[in-house]
Amino acid sequence: MASSTPPPVEPPAAPIAPVASERQLDTVAAQIAAIDEIIGLASHEIRVFDVDLSQCGWNSVERSRTLTEFFKRAAHPKLDIIVHDTRWIETSGARLCALLRQFGHAITIYTTGAEARSAMDPLVIVDARHVLHRFHVSQPRASLLIEQPQLAKPLVTRFEEIWATGEPGLTATVLGL
Repeated sequence: MASSTPPPVEPPAAPIAPVASERQLDTVAAQIAAIDEIIGLASHEIRVFDVDLSQCGWNSVERSRTLTEFFKRAAHPKLDIIVHDTRWIETSGARLCALLRQFGHAITIYTTGAEARSAMDPLVIVDARHVLHRFHVSQPRASLLIEQPQLAKPLVTRFEEIWATGEPGLTATVLGL
């Protein structure tokens, strides 16, 4: 006689902690993949500094999917972006703008103040543990730190200094008279 008892449901496996590593990246394509990789590791906070977000896949389907997954899995997700210029986001960043409308409570986009306009080394910092640091916007070389909070600390401080100069950039809604 066949049993009608369903097999026991196994609990989901605990996420595997990332292995500490440091890699040098020599192409923009490698940076795009690395940014998606560290966003996939995010548990609560992503911080981004860039000139305008035009170079590293911020309007790609994959990035949109990865960010959406982050917003849905994190208890209190936060994405802070600061750029020198928001025009690219407004004109060519439709997917990022859609995320801003959908998850506006969790996304802040600022423009840099005068004190930070000379900064030209884009950063993506995830949970103050994982960092992609592009050495200069005009060169494709970058460093990727995974599970390296001590090495990330000076870059977190650098981001905070840039963020402190910030002025409101884009919002999820357009207010006016």
